[in-house]
Amino acid sequence: MSARGRARRLAVVVLVGVLAATGCANRERAAGPATGAPAAQAFPAQVTAPDGSVILLRRKPERIVSLSASSTEALFAIGAGEQVVAVDDQSTFPADAPRTTLSGLTPNVEAIAAYQPDLVVAQADANDLVAGMEKLHRPVLLLPSARSIDDAYAQFRLLGKATGHVKEAEDLATRTQDEIAGIVAGMPKPATPLSYYHELTTELYTATSKTFIGQVYGLFGLTNVADPADTVDSGGYPKLSAEHILRSNPDLIFLADTKCCGQDAATVGARPGWSTLKAVRGGNVVALDDDLASRWGPRIVDLVRSVGEAVSKASQTAGG
Repeated sequence: MSARGRARRLAVVVLVGVLAATGCANRERAAGPATGAPAAQAFPAQVTAPDGSVILLRRKPERIVSLSASSTEALFAIGAGEQVVAVDDQSTFPADAPRTTLSGLTPNVEAIAAYQPDLVVAQADANDLVAGMEKLHRPVLLLPSARSIDDAYAQFRLLGKATGHVKEAEDLATRTQDEIAGIVAGMPKPATPLSYYHELTTELYTATSKTFIGQVYGLFGLTNVADPADTVDSGGYPKLSAEHILRSNPDLIFLADTKCCGQDAATVGARPGWSTLKAVRGGNVVALDDDLASRWGPRIVDLVRSVGEAVSKASQTAGG
């Protein structure tokens, strides 16, 4: 993978009013509890984003542009897929999503506006996206990287309210929560907590326990070898040294760079000194789906299941 490609991948991972007369909505800073239409009708509606801003929607959006892969998955899962007219270049699931060359990392206001959206969903306000779309009277709902599984559920519900699928979104959040709880409860727990290393790139960038993926591992009581290396500047995504990993000798290694960088148990075992690691010797190098490991959409159930199965297996072989 090229250096440019690796940099783009890391950026994807780490990314961390008044109604306009000619548009459907505008954005304003929330001053208190949202008020709006009676509960009996879905629209007009006010949606309070995680940053505290409020989006005012006069009518149900019918031309949604999603610039976030996680939000794209959630929109289709709650039944709003038919309202989506364009998604960004990273939105690879579901297969029938209208994928385009639009970028969520470097959004182009003119390119987005060409789809005449009545709602834009994005992960971050890159390239002054919000201000640019406001000038065109196009509302933007910012849903940043989830820092916890509860954040993911909250985003499902926000998307449901913004798209007119409140019940479906609530059902999705409840079902996802119940399925995850069932997976965790059904997996045998090791007598001693196991340690792990989660690899984002071959440059040994990783994620700590305070990140979304770290909290997924935390469901199974795992100890993250990256936690001692975290700093304010790294923001939960430090770059480790090979020496640190060898010294930590994790019981499990999870690879979230299988698609991007061609990593698997064989390539890890071939790294200088890594064949001595407990995870390698015990056959506990786990190849994850890169997309599942970097998103907080409905398929987190599949991610949790993969981690649980790996922990169950490793609990039988750890210490070898």
